Amino acid sequence: MIAELQCVVLDCPDPLRLAEFYREVVGGTVNRPDPRWSLDEHWATLHLPSGQVLAFQRVAGHRPPRWPDPAHPQQFHLDFAVPDPDRAQEQVLAVGATLLDARTGAVPDDWRVYADPAGHPFCLVREG
Repeated sequence: MIAELQCVVLDCPDPLRLAEFYREVVGGTVNRPDPRWSLDEHWATLHLPSGQVLAFQRVAGHRPPRWPDPAHPQQFHLDFAVPDPDRAQEQVLAVGATLLDARTGAVPDDWRVYADPAGHPFCLVREG
């Protein structure tokens, strides 16, 4: 092994807002003191219950991806397993997500694509 993953960093216009959005989706602690990072208006973190860390950095002139537009590729996305996609959809929309595509009844599982408040795509996929 050469390295250990420290965190996943998402570019965005408002780091604190995006950290709080993902806290609502997956839980955790926003901006927990951690000697690895300084926290300010340009950087926020979300320490997940699993021990993983998502980080968010302010980028001037951030251009969000547009799913599924290849001229503005998604670059990466996060998948979240949920027991009830309908309930999870209500919850993520209530905290600021935007529905991009719903494939209910798709084989093998239901999945839906959303954008977070900074425009990054993420999916909710039925557990199982």
